[in-house]
Amino acid sequence: MKTRTKVLLGLLAAVLIVPFLIPVNSSGTLTNTEAAAEIWGDRSEFIELAGHDVHYVTAGEPEADKMLLMLHGFGASAYSFKYVIDQIPDTFVVAYDRAAFGFTERPEDYEQNPYELESQLEVIDGLIDAFGENKEIYLLGHSAGGSMAMAYAEQNQEKLTALILEAPAVYVTGGGPSWLTPIFSIPQFDRLGPLLVSSIASSGLDLLYQSYEDQSLVTEETINAYTKPLEIEGWERAFWEFNKASRPTGLEEAIPDITLPTLVITGDNDAVVATDDSIKLDSELSNSELVIIENTGHLPNEEKPDEFASVINNFLNN
Repeated sequence: MKTRTKVLLGLLAAVLIVPFLIPVNSSGTLTNTEAAAEIWGDRSEFIELAGHDVHYVTAGEPEADKMLLMLHGFGASAYSFKYVIDQIPDTFVVAYDRAAFGFTERPEDYEQNPYELESQLEVIDGLIDAFGENKEIYLLGHSAGGSMAMAYAEQNQEKLTALILEAPAVYVTGGGPSWLTPIFSIPQFDRLGPLLVSSIASSGLDLLYQSYEDQSLVTEETINAYTKPLEIEGWERAFWEFNKASRPTGLEEAIPDITLPTLVITGDNDAVVATDDSIKLDSELSNSELVIIENTGHLPNEEKPDEFASVINNFLNN
């Protein structure tokens, strides 16, 4: 056998075999329930939906005539609304952790992929069915959670009373190009995927600071709440599975079809989802109103929770 052929075969063998020899271990040591208890205490609850246990917290009376369901953005969790949920009177508020984030279960073996778009929409549907019977249903989504809320609204307008979109990622969505998805599923690539995404442990904090206009408001408590999910065993694999999964697409084309009363909220200095994008969305929706919260960035709900709650309450009661 020629030397060149031997070298090529050796390289091929290395590409095919070496990824399976590299240790891929999780840095996490806690269960999702243990981690949740450290942040939420006895407020932490779970419900099985779409084949996995979804973590959520509630506020208000279950018998209220209104339900407000809150969807957080990329890298966040229900904690993002911690200082808002108790300021919405006469409303049953449910804030939950989307698949791969917060303290929702991160299954590696599953019959139904919880990270796929269809399953995430099923979770929204399940929470509304579980807690929203005979109620007016308001769906609030922030950033990537806003695009998820909009995708749900497009298919289920008859189930909703109104839609609230906070800095929604409608015109620019996260994730890589669709042509990469088949590559992600190559066994060797899939094996190393959790290692490839583990850098979110540091880059995620960069995004958090970028999301605040006044970065001095990012407290140790906030950092702890954002990083605690990274102490859950298997978080890297779950985050990799999320990155492989489908996302809402074609939302721009869906805008004319959404006729629900809609509140669009943005900070006046959003460096993550441009303030102008929210202004544009408000102008293209047929039944919307826009509120710009001054001196805030991508997270007005965290920078100015009292003002944010006041905006929500005005919308719910008009």
